[in-house]
Parts: sequence; C-alpha cells; structure tokens
Amino acid sequence: MCGRFTLTADGNAVQLALGLDSTPDLKPRYNIAPSQPLAIITNDQPEQISYHSWGLVPHWAKDPNIAYKMINARSETAHQKPSFRDPFKYRRCLIPADGYYEWKVTDKKNKTPMYIFLNEHKLFAFAGLWEVWHAPDGSEIRSATILTTDSNEKTKDIHHRMPVILQPEDYTTWLQSDNETAKRALMKPFPSDAMDVYPVSTVVNKPANDSPENIVPVEDSGMQQLGLF
Repeated sequence: MCGRFTLTADGNAVQLALGLDSTPDLKPRYNIAPSQPLAIITNDQPEQISYHSWGLVPHWAKDPNIAYKMINARSETAHQKPSFRDPFKYRRCLIPADGYYEWKVTDKKNKTPMYIFLNEHKLFAFAGLWEVWHAPDGSEIRSATILTTDSNEKTKDIHHRMPVILQPEDYTTWLQSDNETAKRALMKPFPSDAMDVYPVSTVVNKPANDSPENIVPVEDSGMQQLGLF
C-alpha cells in the first residue's frame, strides 16, 4: 500500500521531469498524508499541476467520508471495481513524489518506519486515478487515489504491496492511451535494483510532523518504535 509519501523536489525539477508548461509553486513536503491536498497531473490537463485531496470520492457516493477508505486502489482490479472503473478508463493522473513510507512490523507491538525511494533520490510519479464529486449544495470535491501492485524483492519483507511507480517513458501512455491492455501492462512492481530503503525516526508517525527530520536515516537496531499513529 501507500499511506504516506514525500515530494521535496522544487518546482523546476518537477516541471522538467514531467514536461509541464510552467514552473509550479511547490514547497517541500516530507509527510504527505491521506485527506491532504496532492499535486497531480491529470489526463485532461497533462501540462500543468492541479490539486486534489488524497482519498478518492466516487461521483456516486452519498457520503464524502468514504475517501478515507479510498487512498489506494488495487491495480489488478481497478478496471472492474465500481469505485475505480470509470476513473481507470477516463480519469488517470500522475502523482509526483521522491519517496514513500512503509511501516515494517518488527514484533507484535512495534513497527519501524521505512523510507523507500529511487536510486540517487530521483523524482518519480505514482500512477493515480482522479474524480470529481458534486455535493448537494453545488460545491465539489476533487480527489485522487494511488494505484498499488505486488511488492518487489526490495520491499516485500516490509509490506506485500507497493505503489505503482511509472517509468518516465510510460507517462504519456498512462495519461493518454485508450488501449486498456497497454495501461494495465504498466501496473507492475518497480525494479528492485533501481530502489533503496532505510529506517527513519518515528517522528514521521504523526502527519503533523512535516520536516526534513522525517527522512534522516537512523540505526534500525535498538530503536523503540511506536505504533503507526
């Protein structure tokens, strides 16, 4: 799964990596959490950043609080599930990031937060889906979810799922292709040899803690790890 991630790269780096037509005004974020705004690139506006809340609200939902259950979507079944079927077909997005967190169970009571990233801390993009929900009062919620797949060899001992990380050459296919087979072929684990991981402090456990301290590596042995929240 993916329940927390970072986007610390500046706007120039994001513009260059994702082919945007202008430089977005981004501040470093070290602890992006569900319900918070996500900077994304949608298939209907592929050259600019827009902001959607993290946790997809299907257009037919009666209660927008369903978003808390929709931060991730299984890529293997997203094209079939009522909540994700239409977005998979019509509303796809790139979600820029430069790392994500997963909590490794160390024993029955403790979990160690792990920071997972690409070699050389390269900027990357998750495969995502987006939606617009219209409230009875005429307001709307623009939301998004991150697709997941099986973990690779590097991360499987941390969690059995990982976010779908796209190769740069596949960004256009994911956003623009009408070929469902081609899109589904992108839903696969990212190569292990292109990734790295290390343990970080439990300061990241609280979403309010949004500082560079979150991604500083710490010694795994002897840490007194707390629960996820």
